[in-house]
Amino acid sequence: MKKSIILVVTLSSFFGVFIGAALVMSLSQPKQTKNNQYSSAQQATSPEMFQTVSMEQSNESSSTAGSCNLVPASEKAVESVVHITTHFVREEITYDPFMRLFYGEDAYKIRERRGQASGSGVIISPEGYIVTNNHVVQDAEKIEVVLNDNLYTAELIGTDPSTDLAVIKIAKSGLDYLEFGDSDELRLGEWVLAVGNPLNLQSTVTAGIVSAKNRNIDLLTANYDPEEGVFPVESFIQTDAAVNSGNSGGALVNQNGKLVGINTAIASGNGFYTGYSFAIPANIVKKVTYDLVKYGEVKRVQLGINILDNNSEVASQNALKTSEGIVITHVLKGGNADKSDLRERDIILSVEGTPTNSIAELKGKLALYKPGDKIDIQVLRGDEKKSIEVTME
Repeated sequence: MKKSIILVVTLSSFFGVFIGAALVMSLSQPKQTKNNQYSSAQQATSPEMFQTVSMEQSNESSSTAGSCNLVPASEKAVESVVHITTHFVREEITYDPFMRLFYGEDAYKIRERRGQASGSGVIISPEGYIVTNNHVVQDAEKIEVVLNDNLYTAELIGTDPSTDLAVIKIAKSGLDYLEFGDSDELRLGEWVLAVGNPLNLQSTVTAGIVSAKNRNIDLLTANYDPEEGVFPVESFIQTDAAVNSGNSGGALVNQNGKLVGINTAIASGNGFYTGYSFAIPANIVKKVTYDLVKYGEVKRVQLGINILDNNSEVASQNALKTSEGIVITHVLKGGNADKSDLRERDIILSVEGTPTNSIAELKGKLALYKPGDKIDIQVLRGDEKKSIEVTME
């Protein structure tokens, strides 16, 4: 029988619960609830915080396995990755049929469960801003950060369930931090490092290569909630760097020590690392963290279309001229696409000149834009290629 693959977020075990059980339970995390400790950033953003250093600017180049020296990147990254511990209270619904049978009371009861969880975070500015996963700090009453054997209480700046990201801040300045690299420039086979605190083993570094890009693993699908403005974005970097429980929110860095992703999940049949891990691309992380720090929320845009990944079967069934790209199956009236003359049966080929061949890739690109931006989208309409400018509102 073919072993099924279970996607598991890499959050550490809850207090008093075996690690294996916690990893399985993490698949059914409750939806993010509103919390009055979510606050807008009051401090001006640091220009260093969101600087992207591209391979060109840094004279970076891919190295072969024989000549690749990962020591400088490892030593730099461990200084900027922290250990996060959260204390949380979550509501649970229990069912006891004997309560009604013997006492006439409701068999369903809501009770509070107190626990503790841990993960990792990455310092992204000298002023103490730290990015981590939303599921690491979800429902937290108290967030503690260990850095260089010192314990700090962190403030929650903001969360984004759509991308599973969150920003916290400690009252410490002059910190070592990681600069953002350009995750779009990552190449298949390129060496990367995963840095975090797996299984409570602090400051752990593992190495691997980029196995795939723009992966959709249906990890965040359950978070979909249009009324709350939650539109899951999955465009993960897949690597074979070993990641386990506790690595959530840790750094994925390239061989030059630049932050190219935030480690988030593993693919596993037993709850532990068995070959593949997934990270949120740094370009998405940079945009989300900037918005959370500056506005306290993410400024997100939507095209207003229903879409379908194209392939040979879809193209044949619908008499399309190509099996590439993404097919627009419906245009929502009054949406951004409708206002810009995108139409049903248009096939999206590229965004801003970059070929776009999957829904995951398209969502990853759109996550980088904000209201007011204008985007050039190339489509195939019948036999004709057309460039259409869409103003995002």
